[in-house]
Amino acid sequence: MASKKLNFMSSDGVAFEVEEIVASQWLIIEKMLELVVPDGAIPLPGVTGEILSKVIEYCKKHVESSKSEDKSAADYLKSWDAQFLKIQEATLFDLVVAANYLHIPSLLDLTSLRLAAMKGVSEEDVRKFFVLSKKGTREEQEELRGKLDHLF
Repeated sequence: MASKKLNFMSSDGVAFEVEEIVASQWLIIEKMLELVVPDGAIPLPGVTGEILSKVIEYCKKHVESSKSEDKSAADYLKSWDAQFLKIQEATLFDLVVAANYLHIPSLLDLTSLRLAAMKGVSEEDVRKFFVLSKKGTREEQEELRGKLDHLF
């Protein structure tokens, strides 16, 4: 069975057709879909076509990866994320803004941490800014360390 598709229009007039399961990662769209069924393209005035295509690429990859519980899939996704972030600083900044606008927490965390690392901000400063505690179980600390290691 084919999944439902949603249509989006970027700020520069580029049209996108996106599977609902992918767009539902955008909390702003998920909440909107709870209230109303869109008729036509959903305008996204805060995101250009270039950046929206990157957001869609990221979300598709994460949807695909979430279907597997294999550790190698998680390792692959971590590696893919690192490659995904090998972009110009201006594009990275635009991704931070788009992730915030669309309310995509995983992309916002990833891009914000990478931007901080590019600007020479220490891990401790990132922890303070994002209120990331070193407290918690050993497993939680190791999980957080794993998420941050490739950024610093």
